[in-house]
Amino acid sequence: MTDDALPDLTSFEAVLFDLDGVLTPTAEVHMHAWKTMFEQVFVEWGVEAPYTESDYFEYLDGKKRYDGVSSLLRSRDIEIPWGDPSDDPALNTVCGIGNRKNEVFAGVLRAEGIAPYPGSLRLLEKLAAAGTPVAVVSSSKNAEEVLAAAGIRDRFPVVMDGVIAERDNLSSKPAPDVFIEAARMLGVDPARTAAVEDAISGVKSASAGGFTLVVGVDRGVGAEALRNAGADVVVDDLDAFVN
Repeated sequence: MTDDALPDLTSFEAVLFDLDGVLTPTAEVHMHAWKTMFEQVFVEWGVEAPYTESDYFEYLDGKKRYDGVSSLLRSRDIEIPWGDPSDDPALNTVCGIGNRKNEVFAGVLRAEGIAPYPGSLRLLEKLAAAGTPVAVVSSSKNAEEVLAAAGIRDRFPVVMDGVIAERDNLSSKPAPDVFIEAARMLGVDPARTAAVEDAISGVKSASAGGFTLVVGVDRGVGAEALRNAGADVVVDDLDAFVN
């Protein structure tokens, strides 16, 4: 599909955005944090199959943190207690390991900061000028901190994040729960709303939620993989929607 054939996102009732990899390049920070943490864990536990970049895309990308930990460990035939979200990061529980990763992520974010993708920012400005409502739909518990660090928190009346998902017992992407709840919070109908994602699990989530348009942003997953997951349109950058 050429840029000329792209739909006008201002014509939809609302546009719901994933955060990491769509609005901000935090996916790179998450990837670095997961890699650092799991490499250390695998060495400590004597796990022979090394952590690879494909592990991130297959087991971690787009999921709630603890679900991602559990999923990746199962891929190595490792079962450990789930634990509790209050677990110390030193504990070898699913929650403890997830909290350990979050410490690494938070440290990098504080040290290096974050900035939104320029094309994404231009699209947000275009939607704001047209009066098109927007929301964030993120599996991350760090969404509020990331949005604040990027200077774009005030653009979103609704932020459906991992904190709310855990509180309300909503299933991780690729289940449609978080996208459907975000639409409810914003007061819009998914059948007249667009969703923007860069993760396979996120595209599947929005597609399963009945959103009329699912935009895939290819930040490395691959256009074909995003289309196969349910993306109606795939672009390299959201600047493609800005005329």
